[in-house]
This record gives sequence, C-alpha cells and structure tokens, in this order.
Amino acid sequence: MAVNEQETKLVIITGMSGAGKTVAVQSFEDLGYYCVDNLPPALLPKFLDLMRDATNDIQKVALVMDLRGREFFDTLFEALDKLGKEDWLEEHILFLDASDKSLVSRYKETRRSHPLALDSLPHDGIKQERKILDELRGRAQNIINTTDLKPKELREKIVSKYGEKEQEIFSVHTLSFGFKYGLPIDADLVFDVRFLPNPHYVEHMRPLTGLNSDVSSYVFKWSDTQTFMEKVTDLLQFMLPQYKKEGKSQLVIAIGCTGGQHRSVAIAEHLAKHFSTNYVTHVSHRDIDKRKGH
Repeated sequence: MAVNEQETKLVIITGMSGAGKTVAVQSFEDLGYYCVDNLPPALLPKFLDLMRDATNDIQKVALVMDLRGREFFDTLFEALDKLGKEDWLEEHILFLDASDKSLVSRYKETRRSHPLALDSLPHDGIKQERKILDELRGRAQNIINTTDLKPKELREKIVSKYGEKEQEIFSVHTLSFGFKYGLPIDADLVFDVRFLPNPHYVEHMRPLTGLNSDVSSYVFKWSDTQTFMEKVTDLLQFMLPQYKKEGKSQLVIAIGCTGGQHRSVAIAEHLAKHFSTNYVTHVSHRDIDKRKGH
C-alpha cells in the first residue's frame, strides 16, 4: 500500500465526559484538522489504512474517542500500540480532565446524564469513568485540566500547542447580498448601502456588476460613499481585534443593496481588499447572478 511521503499528524482527543471535548474538536477543525467524533477504537486500524492511502491529501487528523463507544473501549490500547509502530504517523494523545465538582456542575447545567450513570447520580458515573481512564491518562502526551478554563481559554491552549507557527485561524468574510432576496442567515454584521447612488439606473451599467471597474468607479466617486467607507472601516478596525480576542474564528460582514448586483458587490470587494493586509479575508457575492435574464 502506498504511503504519503509527508508525515501525517494524528491527535486522539479523549478524557473525562464533560471536560470539553466538543470545544477541543471544534478548535482542531479551525486549525485545519480532519476531525471525526466518537470513532470506535476497533475501527481505528481501518481508518489508518484510509489515512495511508496516497490518493488522499489528509495530513492532519483529530479523532475523538470517549466512553460513548465504551463497548469498544477495551480495544483502544491494542490500537494505540499499533500506532507506535507506524513510522509515517506522528501520533499524540490529548487528555481533557476536570475536577469532580466541576464535572457534576456541568452535568447539572446541561441536564444530561453521565454515560456510565444513566440511572444513578452523575458523581457515581464520574468515579467509575476515572477508574476506566486512569491508564489512558498515564499514556497521554498532553493533559489539560479544564476546571477553571472558559471555552475560549481551552481553545487558546489548543491553538498554542497544536497550531502551526504563525498560523492564523481568525478570518474575515465579506458577503454581498440583495435585500429583495432576504437577509443572509450567517451574517454577524449587516450594513445597508441602499442609500448610495444606484448604477442600476445608468443604462449601460444595468447588466454589469460591482466587479466591473466602471461600476465600481461609479459607486466610489460619490462623497456619501467615501464618507461611509471612512466610517465603516474605522468601526471595523476597532471591532475586528475585539472579535479575534474574544475567540471567534470567522466574522461574516454582510453588505446589502437592493438586488445584490452593483453597490454591495463593489463595497464588499473593497472591504476584503482593505483588511487583507492584516487578516485572512474571503469575499463572496450571494445574489450577483440572480438578476433577470442572466
């Protein structure tokens, strides 16, 4: 079987139920890892075969293994022993832990039952789980105690440990849209630019879009547009570092005009270019092709 020339990174995320594995796997996804939640240990060898296949380009994988698959858990140590013999693989076990008091409190907040104590008290399941996981905890290369950690702080620890040097996971996505087609449901911030002069009423520009230089020049030649851009960029220059500091991985800035063809497109492109010097930026135009006859 062909083997990928580049060494593949495999992180196994495990630990106490309620200690933060959901936040952890989301953090690895933001770091570009291919993530699988609740993989039964018995299936690990077959998954490794898929990873070894030279036809795929998966180089970073994170697997969550916990007691939801407890019927397979006895096979985990055998699978871990096999991992150590794979010279193409860099494996790492991340164990998440927390105090009994903190775990009990989290179960009460979520009103969920512990997987090992469906018909009894959460603390009974926690004590049983600690005994089962004790040996696995000893084999972990990294143990994070989340007792006093907020989700944002756990995320920061994972990024610091597993993120590539100078890897940037915060990105800014500018999205143009037309109000006539409804608000985008995934927008974090929405700016309405329907007050600006509309190229739609200039006959030769009507079939064009904000990607066209004539349309863009028309939109930006007005003093109202220039004033708006000064104010909105100043606002965003203040807000973006705050969103990044708060732990957000992506900010979606939606710019809306009537049809999503001219003004919003030109401004979304301009904002993406403006902030690309300091952030990873993406731009998309939801309704640019919805005009009649296109």
